[in-house]
Amino acid sequence: MTAPSDAKLLNKIAEIIAVDIAAKPAQVKAAIELLDGGDTVPFIARYRKEVTGGLDDTQLRELEERLNYLRELEERRLAVLKSIDEQGKLTAELEMAIKGADSKQRLEDLYLPYKQKRRTKAQIAREAGIEPLADLLIDDPTTTPETAAAEYICEGFDDNKAVLDGAKQILMERFAENAELLAELRELAWERGVIEAKVAPGKEQEGAKFSDYFEYDEAISKIPSHRALALFRGRNESFLWISLKLVDTENSGAAIAEQKIAKRFGISNEGRAADDWLAGVVRWGWQVKLGLKIELDLLSKLREAAEAEAIRVFGNNLKDLLLAAPAGPRATLGLDPGLRTGVKVAVVDATGKLVDTATIYPHVPKKQWNESLQTLAALVTKHDVSLLAIGNGTGSRETDQLAAELLTLLNRPALQKVIVSEAGASIYSASALAAREFPELDVSIRGAVSIARRLQD
Repeated sequence: MTAPSDAKLLNKIAEIIAVDIAAKPAQVKAAIELLDGGDTVPFIARYRKEVTGGLDDTQLRELEERLNYLRELEERRLAVLKSIDEQGKLTAELEMAIKGADSKQRLEDLYLPYKQKRRTKAQIAREAGIEPLADLLIDDPTTTPETAAAEYICEGFDDNKAVLDGAKQILMERFAENAELLAELRELAWERGVIEAKVAPGKEQEGAKFSDYFEYDEAISKIPSHRALALFRGRNESFLWISLKLVDTENSGAAIAEQKIAKRFGISNEGRAADDWLAGVVRWGWQVKLGLKIELDLLSKLREAAEAEAIRVFGNNLKDLLLAAPAGPRATLGLDPGLRTGVKVAVVDATGKLVDTATIYPHVPKKQWNESLQTLAALVTKHDVSLLAIGNGTGSRETDQLAAELLTLLNRPALQKVIVSEAGASIYSASALAAREFPELDVSIRGAVSIARRLQD
């Protein structure tokens, strides 16, 4: 087992992310170097386009998120490989599977059989030498379980029943640690799973606010976030009992899951001596091990998705509140000052809707002062602008002089100019919120929109 070099790892991660964000690996590597150097996504999106080959803020945010995830995945992958190698159980096939795992969950599923854990009933049975019996019964179902078990009676397993229970524990643990089977069952349970909720006994009065969920069931993949969070809140406050059930039109949901377990391990019912015993092991394995694990995994997935959606909805509501305009509806022209890169101009109407944009170059090195005045005058007249919002960043004093001359030129008493703080405008311009509202707009123009709105609001 050899760890990949830093350069190889960077190339691998860059290639994966490049596919995810529809970019070239070289662009991704350049962005990673900037992020590792301490630059932020808004800074890179706004001031380092020439380095990243024009990656926009949306791509950079996804890149940063995927970079963190993939680095954590690689770190965990190395730890898993080292742990299994130290146990002397790292085969070439297993190493290949681990190196090919593309998600943390897949990696943990592969590691599960080798993870250090408390001493289980299955481990005790293995230590007593019962594992060969488990192998015999699953490999040769013509074997009579009771007869074969008699040869494995020992201290702690002093009769056939105890021996067969030990073999059952070994097989159940084997089922529960098969990565491919776990992935199949998760997918099945997400597609066909139904969340059932019932009131906790004796809690009908105390938990009346959750009465809508006293007798409730809904497909897990269809539950909206607000209902999911209500269910978890009711459970956390001990008013509700929640469980996950599988449903199927022709069979019981449990039967479908048991069929997948049996198929994965080549178990079938052909009337052979061990078939009934093996079927019982499969059934018990689903009920006490696999079913519970899958339920916990999917409930955790549901809760995380519901919390993320709740945050999104709260953010939208907060946005509406913060963007309310207490100063009253007035068309506003925002000026984001700049010297070499020009002054970015955005006009928003009385409702805050973007209606026009421009870029002017009144300052050094181009010094297009008169042309800039003409452009601004045309925009003010066209959209009946009554407020000029000037950001207080680099070039603010010079741009304020331009605005003052514009007021004199137009001689409109209702037109006013105000210097506003542009703190956070650059961050907003490269944010996910701005990208969703103005996907086709350059990040620098988005900053001018922000400056106009913050005066208007």
